[in-house]
Amino acid sequence: MICHNCKTACQKHGKDRKGNQRFKCQQCSKTFLAAQDTPLDSMYLPIDKAEMVLKLLLAGNSVSSVERGTEVHHTTILKLLVLAGEKCERIMGEKIRNVKVQDVECDELWSFIGKKQKRIRPEDDPGFGDCYTFVAIERNTKLVLNIAMGKRDQSTTDVFIEGLRLATSPSHFQITTDGFTPYRSAITTTLGDRCDFAMLIKVYKASTEGEARYSPAEVQSVEVVPVIGQPDPARICTSIVERNNLSTRMSTRRFTRLTNAFSKKFENHRAAVACWFTFYNFCRVHKSLRVTPAMAAGIADHIWSVRELLETT
Repeated sequence: MICHNCKTACQKHGKDRKGNQRFKCQQCSKTFLAAQDTPLDSMYLPIDKAEMVLKLLLAGNSVSSVERGTEVHHTTILKLLVLAGEKCERIMGEKIRNVKVQDVECDELWSFIGKKQKRIRPEDDPGFGDCYTFVAIERNTKLVLNIAMGKRDQSTTDVFIEGLRLATSPSHFQITTDGFTPYRSAITTTLGDRCDFAMLIKVYKASTEGEARYSPAEVQSVEVVPVIGQPDPARICTSIVERNNLSTRMSTRRFTRLTNAFSKKFENHRAAVACWFTFYNFCRVHKSLRVTPAMAAGIADHIWSVRELLETT
């Protein structure tokens, strides 16, 4: 360790109350601490405790249950969640770029912020109500290429598809979506030069009133609509992204229906979604692949730990 004033070597001089090594200059007698890594910025929460909190959140626990289990205040948990979400967004943005893909599936996952759409009043926060998570996944590697959150409208769809273009390489691939109309213009404009595009439209039977209205609707028929190029009928599928929707609902408490664990603020919801999909790509071993999706896609060489997500600068 070198003294900042005298530029001479210093000697160890005990430790502070937190166990950090202190140093003392033999010329000017000044004492100081070595530079400390601060993966959690200004938070005083120990990294081990922070890792445990994030693991519990990614396992589908609510903020209240994590607070009871770890004795970490809920405000601290939410602050950690937002910090981790920002780190995870940077990881997704930096690592998933120009990925070579073959088959891409897109879908939207419903949730809500604050209150359901039918309860919205004019004076409420504009972020309240329906919040859809758009997900694009590569069918073979199971890698989530891009996500976008917002209303189920044309503007969110455009942003989502533009992000998908940045995530994929210029090589030709096939993309399948559901029958959501804004996909037509968004994909035609943004990805028309590099993909074959088809829609898989499912027609559902009328919902049953009463208790059965919470059960999944029954599919009456399926219609395949080619939109761009010559998509291979055998590869027109949305099963993988729909299965990913199940994993998301099982592992992110904010998506659990008929509970009070829904998100109250868009910032917290966005952070939780970013953490989950980054964890899914880099940390969670896929059962059928026996590696993580990032390893299957060739953008990671090992299974990441939750601590690595937190320690990313």
